Amino acid sequence: MVISHDRTFLTRLTRQTFWMDRGLLRRNEIGFGGYDAWTEQVYAEDARNAARLDAKLKIEEHWKERGVTARRKRNQGRLAKLYEMRAARAAMEGRQGIAKLSAANDGAKTKTVIHADAVNKSFGSRKIIDGFTLRIQRGDRIGIVGANGTGKTTLIRMLTGETPPDSGTVTLSPTLSGIFIDQQRTLLSPEKRVRDVLAEGGDWIDVRGVRKHIQGYLKEFLFDPSLVEARIGTLSGGEQSRLLLAREFAREANLLVLDEPTNDLDLETLDLLQEVIADYDGTVLIVSHDRDFLDRTVNLTLGLSGSGKVDIVVGGYADWEAKRDRHGQTEGGKIAKPKTKSEPGKTAKTAKLSYKDQRDYDLLPARIEELEGEIAKAEAQLSDPALYAANPERFGKLTGFIENANAEKEAAEERWLNLAELVEQFAG
Repeated sequence: MVISHDRTFLTRLTRQTFWMDRGLLRRNEIGFGGYDAWTEQVYAEDARNAARLDAKLKIEEHWKERGVTARRKRNQGRLAKLYEMRAARAAMEGRQGIAKLSAANDGAKTKTVIHADAVNKSFGSRKIIDGFTLRIQRGDRIGIVGANGTGKTTLIRMLTGETPPDSGTVTLSPTLSGIFIDQQRTLLSPEKRVRDVLAEGGDWIDVRGVRKHIQGYLKEFLFDPSLVEARIGTLSGGEQSRLLLAREFAREANLLVLDEPTNDLDLETLDLLQEVIADYDGTVLIVSHDRDFLDRTVNLTLGLSGSGKVDIVVGGYADWEAKRDRHGQTEGGKIAKPKTKSEPGKTAKTAKLSYKDQRDYDLLPARIEELEGEIAKAEAQLSDPALYAANPERFGKLTGFIENANAEKEAAEERWLNLAELVEQFAG
């Protein structure tokens, strides 16, 4: 049994899920990969039950308003925006050879907020950063990953001007102003009240130039407004982290630095943090081991191996991991031993898909398209507001079908992508 907020780890490991929800312990014989679909179904049923009550409880209304279905729709919009940012960043990385020639004409210099040029850093005889060069643009979301001790904190301190490099230069935009949120919660004293931390004891808080009542602002960060008088020492670790986020996100700044921001945060708060980052106008630097969180938030990943080399990869953690695996490199910076050469005539025989794999690779795209069409038809029928009252049995069957079809589609997509990577490796 494992308790974790690492969604990637849970998806890969689990076959059964317990869910603490509004005072209830729910259980389902599915792994965490099916958690979103399960919770969406539960919230949809709760919403239908609430709609049949004459007097709707406020708490039920609150949960319905910010339920999984609405959140998932917002997630889709944020992910679409993130993919656009990654595509734009990929185009920029592809033009590195002409960057200096075009900078004077396309306004790139005005967009650059941090420019690291040939940066080196060592501690004693150990080289942490070796020849690192990068232009960070306004609006970039950058994740910094690597094993403990590879230099993630050192790199972020150099990028923000806190630590000078041994050689090379780090140039910061003169208008850069940053918010630093670390995992130490150094700004929180146990004897202070929530009101003291957020509004210096008052009732109002300025949120990036907009004046808001403290109780309303607390609700935006999933707090019960009655906690305004609570002492910090009585809050859980996750609540303290969320309060720190609320305090810091109220400040006006154009650089946000997050050091392990997901520690102690529950899944609801993680989704909220993703929303805030997606809506943030400035540049974001994130040091994190949370793979799923990085995949959902960053458009550029800096991967540290421990040897001094920093890989610059467009995309999230999964993109960096895929590149690292293709090159046979571990997180510790060691290169895997190359396989011994096959005897003549055996390479072509082994470096290809098996019959079953080839069959799946050829047929799965059509099956995925077929499932998408079936799901769309079922969802169209389910959108009829009169269906549940007229034919609840049909409504239940459609809901179950959509859930199963989505699960099959996701499994098929993952299977095909894995096979496509194999095909690419064999071709290389």
